[in-house]
Amino acid sequence: MRQAILCVDDEPIVLDSLRTQLKGHFGPRFTYEIAENADDAWEVIDELVADGVDILLIVSDWLMPGIKGDEFLITVHRRHPRIITFMLTGQAHDDAIRNAREHAALRACIHKPWREEELIAMIQTAVEDAP
Repeated sequence: MRQAILCVDDEPIVLDSLRTQLKGHFGPRFTYEIAENADDAWEVIDELVADGVDILLIVSDWLMPGIKGDEFLITVHRRHPRIITFMLTGQAHDDAIRNAREHAALRACIHKPWREEELIAMIQTAVEDAP
């Protein structure tokens, strides 16, 4: 079964960087999808699920228009509890991170600007731990 990693952020440059770094490390092992907001992310999620693609992991920004990343990831976890969740942020409040940890099984919070080695190491560990 094909597996996907979805990155959600309202900054296109961040999405491009994430996809480039992930693809550079993991290569063709995964499908890499991006979305600039939660509504677009839900469209991508629905399409992937309909196509029989297993969404392994989502990396979501916290501060996005319309909905905060913790709220988005909580909804993702309720609908798709097997998806591993990461939050990427430059300014998340401790309460938001705690909320995501408690209600979205948040795997990790990655702070912007991130170091590529740190990002890859966290995702590599999550991928290895996935059932």
